[in-house]
Amino acid sequence: MTSQLLTNVTSAEQMMLSKMAAMQSKVQPEYVIRPQLMQGQLMVQPMSFSTTLNRVLNVVNRHQAVASKKMTAVELGESDDLVGAMIASQKASLSFDGLMHVRNKLVTSFEDVMKMPV
Repeated sequence: MTSQLLTNVTSAEQMMLSKMAAMQSKVQPEYVIRPQLMQGQLMVQPMSFSTTLNRVLNVVNRHQAVASKKMTAVELGESDDLVGAMIASQKASLSFDGLMHVRNKLVTSFEDVMKMPV
């Protein structure tokens, strides 16, 4: 009974790990920290905060540019893909809202640190 339970837990863990590996392979490459081999050892280069923030800002800007281009094409009659334009617009809106939530949290955290007594 105990060995069967242990086998079930182990197989569930293996299944979860394989699903996580499959999901990780679908992640956009701009968000992945790239490992490098250095003298036979695997070294992961950490990303700086400013680099990460710049990449996120570039992604949000790209979403807004694509949405703007698609909406302009629909308005000028160059495209009839209204659904694609609306989806791109919502994607840009959601990414901007997410960015604003992160910015507000950062500002609040900074204000909290500044209010701490020394």
